[in-house]
Amino acid sequence: MPIRTGPIRAGRSATAEVAGPDPFLRNIVGASPKMQRIFRLVAKVAPTDSSVLLLGESGTGKEIIARSLHLQSRRADGPFVAVNVGALPESLIESELFGYVRGAFTGATQDRVGLIESADHGTLFLDEIGDMPLPAQVKLLRTLEGNELRRLGDNQLRGVDVRVIAATHRDLLAEAAAGRFRHDLYYRLNVVQIELPPLRERREDVGLLASYFLDRFARRNGRPRLSFLPEAGALLERYDWPGNVRELENAVEHAAAVAEGTVVRPADLPAAVRAPRLLTRGEGPAAAAETPATAAAAPATADQPESWSLARVEAEHIRRVLARHRGNATAAARQLGISRTTLWRKLKQYGIPRTAG
Repeated sequence: MPIRTGPIRAGRSATAEVAGPDPFLRNIVGASPKMQRIFRLVAKVAPTDSSVLLLGESGTGKEIIARSLHLQSRRADGPFVAVNVGALPESLIESELFGYVRGAFTGATQDRVGLIESADHGTLFLDEIGDMPLPAQVKLLRTLEGNELRRLGDNQLRGVDVRVIAATHRDLLAEAAAGRFRHDLYYRLNVVQIELPPLRERREDVGLLASYFLDRFARRNGRPRLSFLPEAGALLERYDWPGNVRELENAVEHAAAVAEGTVVRPADLPAAVRAPRLLTRGEGPAAAAETPATAAAAPATADQPESWSLARVEAEHIRRVLARHRGNATAAARQLGISRTTLWRKLKQYGIPRTAG
């Protein structure tokens, strides 16, 4: 879908209507067939209490879909508690999730309600569930099967009524086969599965999303109506967005913040978007100017990006962004559209030194 030259005016076919206090949740943007199928599935599943497992890369909007499920459910007036499991230290995850009573361990000077109890009569969103340690998985399964939990150091069982929505970028069946995730917990969570496509697989949504974010930024900051020059829009649509929707949102905010006047020009976009080196076949200005048609006509070799696996593309992109920011993880994570915790995990996964660059 072309990038609009003014603020977005998305019709019903491009949005999922959600009642709720957050304006962004009222219009989850996506006109592509894949997103329209997801919107229809969410509308069907939301009124039930079935557990939902959201799959997809980081930044594809899993929490937004989870909130949409909550706001369209009978639990909409109850709490929505989002927990990033990957961000919780392993030594604290059980006390954070299940709570504890006074004296349960050194420093437990008073009773504390856990995050699961906090979601009573509402929705518990467990993001990055694949990072949960096995002991905590056992306790979570017992809680989900019995609708009750026991705080650390307590003998009393407490009833809880929560709907669980879990999310992960991992292949949980492969994790289970490797002994890192429980099969029984997987089947308990995977009642309804919704897989969110990466942005590169729904490029028709890039223009719609970019215009939406640009309009929202202008309204939030009291700016005049902003629009993209066609050249800037073309760059946005050409880029592969390894950080997905989150990276696109950050890129548009960056462009809007530095743009002069009411027009976003190519020079206002982040450097990674202006010159996505992974899309070229060589180095230097000549390679950067190569057209997609020329690149497609040339045979790919093992050393060319066209022949790389997705994992190698992501690893190389992270390496370049980290080098561009001279090893500053906070700045690199911000450009990539991911959290520092996710960045550290990916550095470990790909064997990239934290001091890269």
